[in-house]
Amino acid sequence: MSTTLLSNLQFRLAARPVGMPKRSDWQEVTEPVRAIADGEIVVKALYLSLDPAMRGWMNEGKSYIRPVGIGEVMRAGGVGVVVESQSDKFAVGDFVSGGIGVQQYWTGAATDKTAGFYKIDPRMAPLTTWLNTLGMPGMTGYFGLLESGQPKAGETVVVSGAAGAVGMTVGQVAKHLGCRVVGIAGGKEKCDFVVNELGFDACIDYKNSEVKDGLKQHCPNGVDVYFDNVGGEILDTVLTRINLRARIVICGAISQYNNTTAVKGPANYLSLLVNRARMEGIVVFDYADRYQQGVAAMAKWMQEGTFKSKEDVVEGLENFPEALLMLFEGKNFGKLCLKVADQ
Repeated sequence: MSTTLLSNLQFRLAARPVGMPKRSDWQEVTEPVRAIADGEIVVKALYLSLDPAMRGWMNEGKSYIRPVGIGEVMRAGGVGVVVESQSDKFAVGDFVSGGIGVQQYWTGAATDKTAGFYKIDPRMAPLTTWLNTLGMPGMTGYFGLLESGQPKAGETVVVSGAAGAVGMTVGQVAKHLGCRVVGIAGGKEKCDFVVNELGFDACIDYKNSEVKDGLKQHCPNGVDVYFDNVGGEILDTVLTRINLRARIVICGAISQYNNTTAVKGPANYLSLLVNRARMEGIVVFDYADRYQQGVAAMAKWMQEGTFKSKEDVVEGLENFPEALLMLFEGKNFGKLCLKVADQ
C-alpha cells in the first residue's frame, strides 16, 4: 500500500508531570507519514503496551534508560503490521513487536536498535499476548524470578501486584517449579482470579485486610523469595517475614511513582542483615538476547493449557492519557493494552 496519504496521530511529552500525569502534559500532533528510503519500513500500530515503567521514563534524571525528551513521541512498546517496506528484513504484512511509541505509525530503519522490531506469529498466540506473557512483562517475570529469585521446589514465593502483567507470570512460573505461591493484590475479584484461575496457593487482599496478617496466615514457614512490584509499605511488611538467605527481587515500585515527595525506602532493611538475605534490582533489557528462551517455555505451557495470560484492552489512541492512569489507580485487570487499530 502507499503510505503517502496516511496521517499519523502522535502523543508527545509536553511537560514533565508532577504527581499523576494529566492531559496537559501531552501534546497531540498529527503529521503525514513520510516517504521511506532504502532499508526503511512503516509499521502500523495495532496495540500498544501501557506499563508502570512509562511514568519513570517521563522524569528527568539518570536511570537505566534515558528519559523521554520534551517534544518527543512518548516511548511505548507495541505490536503492529508492516504496511510498507524497502527492507529485506521485513515484508509487507509481517506482524512485528517493538518500540512503536504512542502513535499510529512508526517510520524508520528496519534495523533501528531503539525500536528493536522482531517478527511475531499471531497464530501462536493473540497479538495482545505478545505484549503480555510473550512480551516484555512476561520476560520480566520469567527471567527476574529465575535469575534473581532463584526459587527452589518447596520454597515459598510471594509476589505483589499478583494480578498484573508481571505478577501473574511470576506466580505461574513459580508454580511450575514446584513452589508455594502467595500473591498480593487489590480486591476480591483479583484475588479470586489469582487463586482460582492462575493456580496460586493463596492471595492477600491488601485493600480489605492487613498484609501482615495475611503473610502470617499463608506463609507460616516464612518467605523465601519476594518479587516486589509495588514498593512502599508492602515491601516493608514482607521484609519482616523473610527467611534465612531469602531473595528479594526489586522489579518496580508503582506505589511510589507519582509521589510529589521523596520516594519512601524500606525501613526494615536490617532484616536483610539479620537473615543474610539479598535484595536485587532487575531490568528486563539485560536478558534481551535470551527472550526466545522465555517465549518458548511459556508458549509451551500455554499450549498445554497450564499457563494463562489475561489482557485488559482499552480502545482508541485518543484515550491514551486516561488509559495510562488506570495503572496507578488500580483500575486495570491484567495486562493493560491500548488498541490503536484493527488489522
